[in-house]
This record gives sequence, C-alpha cells and structure tokens, in this order.
Amino acid sequence: MKKDSKIYIAGHRGLVGSALIRELKKQGFENLVLRTHKELDLLDQNAVKEFFESEKPEYVFLAAAKVGGILANNTEPAQFIYENLQIQNNIIHNAYLNKVKKLLFLGSSCIYPRDCEQPMKEEYLLTGLLEPTNEPYALAKISGIKMCQSYNRQYGTNFIAVMPTNLYGPYDNFDLESSHVLPALIRKFHEAKIEGKDRVEAWGTGKPKREFLYVDDMAKGCLFLMENFNPTKEQNKAGDIFLNLGTGVDVTIKELTEVVKEVVEFKGEIKWDITKPDGTPRKLLDMSKMHGLSWKHEVDLKEGVELSYNWFKENYLSVKK
Repeated sequence: MKKDSKIYIAGHRGLVGSALIRELKKQGFENLVLRTHKELDLLDQNAVKEFFESEKPEYVFLAAAKVGGILANNTEPAQFIYENLQIQNNIIHNAYLNKVKKLLFLGSSCIYPRDCEQPMKEEYLLTGLLEPTNEPYALAKISGIKMCQSYNRQYGTNFIAVMPTNLYGPYDNFDLESSHVLPALIRKFHEAKIEGKDRVEAWGTGKPKREFLYVDDMAKGCLFLMENFNPTKEQNKAGDIFLNLGTGVDVTIKELTEVVKEVVEFKGEIKWDITKPDGTPRKLLDMSKMHGLSWKHEVDLKEGVELSYNWFKENYLSVKK
C-alpha cells in the first residue's frame, strides 16, 4: 500500500476497526474511507453496491461483524449467522466487482473444531465438530475464508484472511450482557471495588485455557500481512490464504481472573459459578507461520490488561449501561 492509497475500514468504530485506524495513521496512511452504520448499512446489498461504485477503495479491511460472548451467541444464533454472512457477502463480492487491489478479512479462532489438537494449526480447519455455543458465528467466519479463497481461484483476486485469537483493548465491549470474558472481568472487578463489595462472581470452573492478544498488536499484524502476504496459485488451491494471529501463549480463565483482580486492585474474593458454561476446553493458536514471516506480538497480558483498564476508567461513564 502507498501512503496515499484509498483504504476502506469496514467496522471502524469497533474494537478491531478503531485499532486498525490508529495503526494506519501511525504508519502515515491518511486516505481512509470510513462510514458509520447510519451512513452505510452493510446488511443492505444495494447500499454496499452503490458505496463501492462511488468510492472505489483500493484496499479493504473487513472488520465489521456481529460479535459477542457465550451468552450473546446462545441467545441470538440467528442474528449471528445471518448478519455476519450478509456483511461479508456484500463486501467481498463488491470488492471483486470494483477491482479492489487487496482485501483482508478478519475471522476468529472459533473456526477450529471444539476438540481440536493444540496448538491449532491452520490446516486443522474443518477437521471436526465446532463448539456448539458459537457454531453459527464460526460457520459464518469459515464461509468468509472460503469465499476469499474461491474468489482468488476463480477471479484472480488478492483476498486474504486472518484468524485472531481473543482480542481486547480500547473500545472493547464492556456490556455484561454481551461482552467477552476479559472486558467483563475488568468491569466486574472495577464496579465491585468502587461499590465496596467483598466478592466477584466469575463464570464456570476457571479451568479452560485461553489466549489473548492486545488489539493494537492485532492491527500491526494485519498491516504486516497486507504488505507481506500474497498467496500463490498453489496456496489458493490448497486454501492456504489465511493465517493465525495471536501470541502462542495461553492462560487458564482462573489465571486471567487473578491478573485482572491484581491490576484493578480488588481486595475481595472470587466466587466461581460452576452452573455456568465453560465453553471450549482450550483454544491456543499455532503461530508458526506468522513467526516464520518474522512477526511477533509486543504487548504481554498484564501490560495489556493495564492499558485496557486505564482506557476503561477514562471512559467508564460512556460504556456503562
């Protein structure tokens, strides 16, 4: 990408999109095309078609998606599969029609089988059953990968995809009804602290292991791939058009909870509600391919939690619901 290239970030207000904007501007890219949901409904096929025809972006980061934790995935499965399929279908197809030079599709580590061998390599995709609690979302993301691969094979496009691990950081979703585990813990401990409570409730047993990537590291990884990863015909045929994006290190939910408790400086106890679901037992990405391209994350877990908590405190009233 050139510094004056026209770059469209779909979903620029979210956790991922806002991090991409920060990194793009940091690296000197200023010709960014941004649209709010009110300005452009990505579920509307005609609206997306007209947008691409009028704006003609050269590069696209597809970060728009309906996302959420276990509770949200369990209660709104139809919305998760419909909205995500619709968004990516509209953007990927119109990127092809309008000769976008390169598109990067943001997927998720939940694409891998529930009982996948650990750490999870890219070639393990579609080798087993998915985790039931987020299957509709995972199926949509798998379809996005296959759509990018199919368009590359049939039309010669340069569409790639990344599968980030659990992301966190500024502009995260801290709504306890729909958030992921890390932002939910930050809010729970913070509110318990300021309200003088003596305990915080956490879901499940605390035994599952998860990997976490600070969102600004994710953005650096995405820009790195836009500059350095262009699948060959052989890779397109084999489906080797996506890469894992994580740290290669995981912790138990119990260990994560202790880190958040320490950062927030909550002095009470943690009560585990074992009637709540644990989800997938372990989700650790194999980072061999990214590390082989000489890319590695920079922010460790405790530093990332500290940065996230500082952002949360500064924006607490705006995220509180």
